[in-house]
Amino acid sequence: MNEVFKVSRISAGFIAVLVGYTSSAVIIFQAAAAVGASEQQISSWLWALGLGMGLSSIGLSFYYKQPILTAWSTPGAALLVTSLSGLSMQQAVGAFLFSSLLISLCGISGLIDKLIRWIPQSLAAAMLAGVLLPFCLRLFSALQSQNLLVASMLVCYLIGRHLVARYVMLLTLTAGCLSAYSLGLLELGSVSFQLASPQWVTPEFSMQALVGVGLPLFIVTMASQNMPGIAALHGNGYRPPVSPLISWTGFTGLLLAPFGGFAFNLAAITAAICMGKEADVDPSKRYWASIWAGCFYILIGLMGATVVSLFSAFPQALVAAIAGLALLSTVANSLLAALVDVRGREAAMMTFLVTTSGINLLGIGSAFWGLSLGLLVHYLAEYWSKRQQRPKHSH
Repeated sequence: MNEVFKVSRISAGFIAVLVGYTSSAVIIFQAAAAVGASEQQISSWLWALGLGMGLSSIGLSFYYKQPILTAWSTPGAALLVTSLSGLSMQQAVGAFLFSSLLISLCGISGLIDKLIRWIPQSLAAAMLAGVLLPFCLRLFSALQSQNLLVASMLVCYLIGRHLVARYVMLLTLTAGCLSAYSLGLLELGSVSFQLASPQWVTPEFSMQALVGVGLPLFIVTMASQNMPGIAALHGNGYRPPVSPLISWTGFTGLLLAPFGGFAFNLAAITAAICMGKEADVDPSKRYWASIWAGCFYILIGLMGATVVSLFSAFPQALVAAIAGLALLSTVANSLLAALVDVRGREAAMMTFLVTTSGINLLGIGSAFWGLSLGLLVHYLAEYWSKRQQRPKHSH
């Protein structure tokens, strides 16, 4: 029983959920507002997302004994903010179902496995490093804006990782909360308590919504979320069968779309927090951190807007600092894996730089474009190398 309630696992799970909600819950509110959702419907969206992420994270992590964390599609939510206006809630739900159906089919068909085999490990690691690096950089941006708060967390982390490595993230978060409180940065007055109640919306299928929202939501979720999520697993030495994971995220969306569960996918940034040595020294036991994160997801889903209001009480600098510190070792390991092979270094560097740049073309995020350019460079180099090795025939 003590194994289950290990503090390092619980704190890693909590920090993963804290980072996930504080960094992008506001986008969910904006997406729901774009389609004219009522307060009850927004609460239902949070219920569906929390329940879906929680149950799938717990189920998949426990079944495969690996830290598999699911999340809502943040780029997908950002896409919804701009593309849902003019549609009814019923049409929006129809688009969510269509996207989740495509994700399910992508997993069932095994198409995703073929894609993964085509991607070199160094490029997957480079993409993951590029996705996570901005979070580490924000740690030092936050140090500039809130130097006392972030400096206290940084000092606590640097000392704690040598003295009590297992509890370092919990101690750092506690130090951050105490500093924020003493500096008057915790806005606890905005916290209110209420349970969420699910609201069913009967879907309506219109070609405009399916092509304009459903298809882009599928592409963005697969390219900008699931691919980095797979890279996070592989980069940390975990190799679960990918097709069933993708299928289950799609099925979760099919079940919960009518309640507001617009898209579910494998997590990358928050999952990396559960995969580091801070979660557990033993890599085979880190799946408990994902299970704890799943429990926190469900709790937040049941409480609806209550816990989101609680998370919004934390200052942005605190969230930026705890995320940056939690991801430092993952970024270092990913960069090492990406650049260790001299022959693939140029392609990996291209992937890393484009992904880090944060460019967004055609509504698709930089992770997809970074990986695409890296693959182009990699296979071009391979083609020229094979061509030069061919024996030259004399006439």
